[in-house]
Amino acid sequence: MDLHFGDSKPTDEERAAVDSLLGPPESSWEGAARDAMRAADLRWARGGREARDRRDLLLPGLHAINDRIGWISEGALDYLCRRLTVPPAEAYGVATFYAMFSVKPRPATVLHVCTDLACAAAGASELCAGVESRLGPGSGVHVERSPCLGLCERAPAALAVKAGDPVRTAVSAPATVHAAVLAASSPDSAPEEPPAAMAVPQAGSPGLTLLGRVGVVDPSSLDDYRSHGGYTALRRAFALGPAGVIREVTDSGLVGRGGAAFPTGRKWQATAAQPDRPHHLVCNADESEPGTFKDRVIMEGDPYALVEAMTIAAYATGAHRGYVYLRGEYPRALRRMEHAIAQARARGFLGDDVLGQGYAFDIEIRRGAGAYICGEETALFNSIEGYRGEPRSKPPFPVEKGLFGRPTVENNVETLVNVLPILTMGAPAYAAIGTEKSTGPKLYCVSGTVDRPGVYELPFGATLGELLELAGVRPGLRAVLLGGAAGGFVRADERDIPLTFEGTREAGTTLGSGVVLAFDDTVPLPRLLLRIAEFFRDESCGQCVPCRVGTVRQEEALHRIVERTGAAAAGDIALLREVGRAMRDASICGLGQTAWNAVESAIDRLGAYE
Repeated sequence: MDLHFGDSKPTDEERAAVDSLLGPPESSWEGAARDAMRAADLRWARGGREARDRRDLLLPGLHAINDRIGWISEGALDYLCRRLTVPPAEAYGVATFYAMFSVKPRPATVLHVCTDLACAAAGASELCAGVESRLGPGSGVHVERSPCLGLCERAPAALAVKAGDPVRTAVSAPATVHAAVLAASSPDSAPEEPPAAMAVPQAGSPGLTLLGRVGVVDPSSLDDYRSHGGYTALRRAFALGPAGVIREVTDSGLVGRGGAAFPTGRKWQATAAQPDRPHHLVCNADESEPGTFKDRVIMEGDPYALVEAMTIAAYATGAHRGYVYLRGEYPRALRRMEHAIAQARARGFLGDDVLGQGYAFDIEIRRGAGAYICGEETALFNSIEGYRGEPRSKPPFPVEKGLFGRPTVENNVETLVNVLPILTMGAPAYAAIGTEKSTGPKLYCVSGTVDRPGVYELPFGATLGELLELAGVRPGLRAVLLGGAAGGFVRADERDIPLTFEGTREAGTTLGSGVVLAFDDTVPLPRLLLRIAEFFRDESCGQCVPCRVGTVRQEEALHRIVERTGAAAAGDIALLREVGRAMRDASICGLGQTAWNAVESAIDRLGAYE
């Protein structure tokens, strides 16, 4: 097998970065020093099958190099490929798939400045211009205009990442030019981030179900979590047994909170019933939808809740290993989750014998690297397995053949933590919250031109107006974007829309994952739509023609419309409709199917180009 390795050699630092993950190489075939004693190693491959079984370590290996050096050289990539027996061409395709990696030399420090919707409304353009003028060539800092960083409640936002051992990060939000430059030039001197509770305006209020512990418990303390009801739900799960847990979740009416609204109990039951073993559990914590940050707040403010909820989900579905696929742009959430998992493992809440019940379960964190498409479940599976994060065709569905070709349950963070109150209060009490078809509480990410941006918890059925009143909507409200970039706009006078899956459908829009972005009349709507089109063009994986070509054509048409009026603009609007229908009908996954939604709603509901 000719892998076409190049002649480039890894530096000592690059080699150390890979070896810190994989251990030292055992043969020259794997990249060990070639001396007389090892000369025979190169006559045949050693450990090829075992190495190929470690293909899923490709993404962590790329992270290890990028974290240590700041970019991925040909020599480093070749060395990683030798260690894992991965063809370099395939590894190159993976490395170039993710926005946070670079295969070209760049400074060790990268400053990601968000230019997405909430930050754009808060002056991201001026921030970028100021930062770029201060950090020009020779500054030792690479400035990257970035999609949403998940810090929308503190817009505009910037994230500095300084490569090294260890890698250092600093968040500046709300960012000024001075603060962003300080974060980039001296991450250790940057001000500490505010506590997660600052993103929850209702923190400490009575009656909160999902956010009740945020701002109340110490997120680093397992004992504090337990003293506030932690692990009560897991003990009840063991008392009910796997079938009993699935029955409770089914009777509660819980549906997925990521936007698809698929019944969680049905998904769990379908996975549990599969005879193929082993089963896997994946927590999708890659919330990359512009305007979404609720999962980050939960992981930063109540990380043990996610660990407990994943343990329950795995127990119910017969899984013994779980993966948290966590956004690469969430350094504090990563630290909190790593600490929570380590503490739970040390105290017997994870491991070979969870709570002495004879049940084995453990959790592993896999970091994303800046790819919106990896929020789609099958693209996420490909990413974990060490391939490009491209969606798979369905069927087969993940409950039959998911991660590593095995039955897999995939839920996002909010969906999983809803399981805790279901088991502690019981399915009937949980189902009594909300409406008949949309049960339980829902988290909403409110940002934009409001006085109190943040994560809000309300029962399903509350109206858009009630939510905006809590957030302090400002005078001059022009439009509200529901569901993020993949959602739709509603007018300022449509505040009586009930925030339920069925209610938003009847209103001709979507609830999505719970994004609520408010825009007043100071925000230029055409430029906003153009930013949405740029986002989808950049984030399309390119696998299918309707999305790969359609997102480009959509952006081109919007560029022309911004500059034209009258008949010329009308022709481009007609073209947009045609392209949008093609993407919606023929794209493989939800990215292409929803890329036209926001533009269509702005034209039809807001008269964006009249």
